[in-house]
Amino acid sequence: MKIVTYNLNGVRARLPRLIEYLDEQKPDALCLQEIKCDDDNFPIGDIRAAGYDGIWHGQKGFNGVAILTPSGGPQAILRRMGLPGDPDDTHSRYIEAEVGGVTIASIYLPNGNPVGTEKFAYKLAWMDRLRAHAEELLAEERPTVLAGDWNVIPTDDPDDVFSAKAMAHDALMQPETRQAFRRILNLGFTDAIRARYPEGAIYTFWDYTAGCWQRDAGFRIDHLLLSPQAADRLRDAGVGKEYRGREKASDHAPTWVEIET
Repeated sequence: MKIVTYNLNGVRARLPRLIEYLDEQKPDALCLQEIKCDDDNFPIGDIRAAGYDGIWHGQKGFNGVAILTPSGGPQAILRRMGLPGDPDDTHSRYIEAEVGGVTIASIYLPNGNPVGTEKFAYKLAWMDRLRAHAEELLAEERPTVLAGDWNVIPTDDPDDVFSAKAMAHDALMQPETRQAFRRILNLGFTDAIRARYPEGAIYTFWDYTAGCWQRDAGFRIDHLLLSPQAADRLRDAGVGKEYRGREKASDHAPTWVEIET
């Protein structure tokens, strides 16, 4: 099973790139983030015409997550829409489904900038809620993949970020952010990309400004965390970097894992 996470930065703006990716890569499950449209405007008609169906949790103008699956294969059976723990949270950032016996979550973790504001506090609180829910998922002892734009650069190493100095004051790299991420990993999850490639620069995001793509000034914030039952089945993982270089592309590249089912 090939499971992909892909922050589209607007599903309607990137629809040709999405359909192109589905046609060329034919993933078994595609987790989308930042669809940036409400539920009624999600382009499910175009997606179905491309041979896929799905579930989605939209929000007008920003946020929004979805999980797409091939029309002829195992479908995404909705398990949860929204992250538990805060009934007043109105952001569309989490959707969870069962696909062919695997629990898959599409996650758009808060950015948190600027540091020191309520946005950063919201990020950390959201990560605490995610850790609590991840612990519950692990207790089910089933293959689980937490896939998404985590808005966390795990280390200062050039393998994860083009310049730790340039990003030093960003919410993505703060000690509190990384500690919250490690607390989730340390529950027993495996970082699929680093399990497959322990060393080497692997980036998933390149900003539109300052020639970042052309200079390969990127960083790794799109992650797929595997439960032990999924990690035992890990076959391969990688980043579709070439898709970042296409016309009117997202600033993220699709990031994927293959597990045996």
